Amino acid sequence: MDHPNTHIHRRDFLSGTIAGSALIALHPFSARANANQAHLRIMETTDLHVHVFPYDYYADKPVDTVGLARTAAHINDVRAEATNTMLLDNGDFLQGNPMGDYIAYERGMKEGDMHPVITAMNTLGFDASTLGNHEFNYGIDFLMKTLAGANYPVISANVVKEMGATPREDTTLVPPYIILDREITDGAGETHQIKVGLIGFVPPQIMMWDRKNLEGTVDARDIVETARAYVPEMKEKGADIIIALNHSGIASADHTEGMENASVPLAEVEGIDALLTGHSHLVFPSPTFDGFAAVDSEKGLIHGKPAVMGGYWGSHLGVMDLMLEYESGEWRVVTSSVETRPIYQRNEDRSITPLVKSVEPVLNSVQDIHDQTLRYVRRAVGKTTAPLHSYFALVADDPSVQIVSNAQLWYISEMMKGTEHEGLPILSAAAPFKAGGRGGPEYYTDVAPGDVAIKNVADLYLYPNTIRAVRINGAQLKGWLERSAGMFNHVEKGAKDALLLNPTFASYNFDVIDGVSYQIDISQPSRFDSDGELLNPNASRITNLTFNDAPVTDDMEFIVATNNYRAGGGGSFPGADGSTVIFEGPDTNRDIIVRYIIEQGTVNPTADNNWSLAPLGGTTVLFETGTAARAHLADLEELTIEDAGEGSDGFAQFRISL
Repeated sequence: MDHPNTHIHRRDFLSGTIAGSALIALHPFSARANANQAHLRIMETTDLHVHVFPYDYYADKPVDTVGLARTAAHINDVRAEATNTMLLDNGDFLQGNPMGDYIAYERGMKEGDMHPVITAMNTLGFDASTLGNHEFNYGIDFLMKTLAGANYPVISANVVKEMGATPREDTTLVPPYIILDREITDGAGETHQIKVGLIGFVPPQIMMWDRKNLEGTVDARDIVETARAYVPEMKEKGADIIIALNHSGIASADHTEGMENASVPLAEVEGIDALLTGHSHLVFPSPTFDGFAAVDSEKGLIHGKPAVMGGYWGSHLGVMDLMLEYESGEWRVVTSSVETRPIYQRNEDRSITPLVKSVEPVLNSVQDIHDQTLRYVRRAVGKTTAPLHSYFALVADDPSVQIVSNAQLWYISEMMKGTEHEGLPILSAAAPFKAGGRGGPEYYTDVAPGDVAIKNVADLYLYPNTIRAVRINGAQLKGWLERSAGMFNHVEKGAKDALLLNPTFASYNFDVIDGVSYQIDISQPSRFDSDGELLNPNASRITNLTFNDAPVTDDMEFIVATNNYRAGGGGSFPGADGSTVIFEGPDTNRDIIVRYIIEQGTVNPTADNNWSLAPLGGTTVLFETGTAARAHLADLEELTIEDAGEGSDGFAQFRISL
């Protein structure tokens, strides 16, 4: 079908919206523009994930690293520095923190309801947005009710309700593009009409990530194929300049059908003048992209065209300055500059210095929902039948690790359906994060049986990692476990009260892998040192490694659910160096745990004791843990353990008879 050219007659480009803005110097493009030139400043937010307040709802405390209310301070400044500005969002605004879950799972969206992130964006006067992949997490009905409250157009060209022979014949879920009729002021103070074309894209992987919500309702086309079809149509309809709102990252320059991170080949499409990018939760321009083909990571150019990526959760505002020139009856971009403005600075000692203050009207616009969200995170979203503590997570199979493993397994099992990997055994790797050490004797997870609140999930999973799956063989699986077994000191058989735990080994590198059974023989030397360097190539601590009661052989194949840190090489684990990744999910592991608890209602994370320390007759070992562990000794039915008195620095000491 032929999509109508939508005209938006709204206010002129916003500028000078804060008190004292006259004191802010104009950008050089605005200051030196000639009579036939105009400075257009594009501002980008991306991957907001419902972060309006500077608040960590999981930890239930204020933070200085997130929040559209903080980004808004930069927006006001940027508007004051330029003659003509536009504010655009690049998607993933609807899901990603407990405020989003509260609206979706508790309050719901009825016709006429306002979603808080839309309310905040309306307050700031956004000009347009595109859809990100997370917009579909709560279903299309929820999405469409949410979008109805937006005072700005929301576009996406490659999400299709009815697919035609070509993209131009598709019926899309929302308008594929929009052409905004605006007035622009040139260097002489004269106003002109300009048509700014905006077109949006989302990774076609939404059809896998949100299969349950989308299958049979919509489909998704390739990003570059769709752009090649629509951009000429936008030119035919009078667009002077075209900006791609591409919720997609910066990766390979070679186009492949259905690629997830397609910004580089998209920039090659004739007629596109500039790109907003996102999805990857990174910053561009930045050294992160040094050496990428067709990418200038210093000037912020892709195939010579300006591009920007403004971090995530409101961490940065992307700013793109375009010098436009009117010649032969049309506007064209003659030069550009690109930057990102952070809301905080991370210091050498890892402390945070905020660089801006929250803008009160943005906070006020969603204060009621913020308060409701606090009540939501502080009350139960499910129940656990077992205590979730990590006092013994380094010496025995543990419920606080088990629930993480169970949630990952639940998620990846669904994601593998309908793929070439369906039918392979699925395992799950998880490690204890709060397990004493340098964190001190109180640094443990401890959730009593009964109600589980969302803020408890921060105790279970400290980091905002995202879900991954890798495909490995039996030899790599055993190597992975050998790397984990470096947690333990080498103990001679028959030793008395030997120290069990290696103090230089990080607890987050002690992966337990569920779905197989195994023992760890600490009388053998470790194959790897604490940093993952190979020490003893022939050492073998992992014994009796079985799957479904049969020995694991080197050539068996497995899918392992894990996180982006581990799958990408973090910790230097065999089988996890980035090359074995077969699935990159858009969801954080914390969000998956919350969804798992909500869906299950009551969880039973009792440790299944799939791993243990191998028996060593006559051997005893000592380890330290939090003093509160004494109340949980009865939980360890599979371990012969006794209180051995006080440890060092406020820890308690325990003895295990192997």
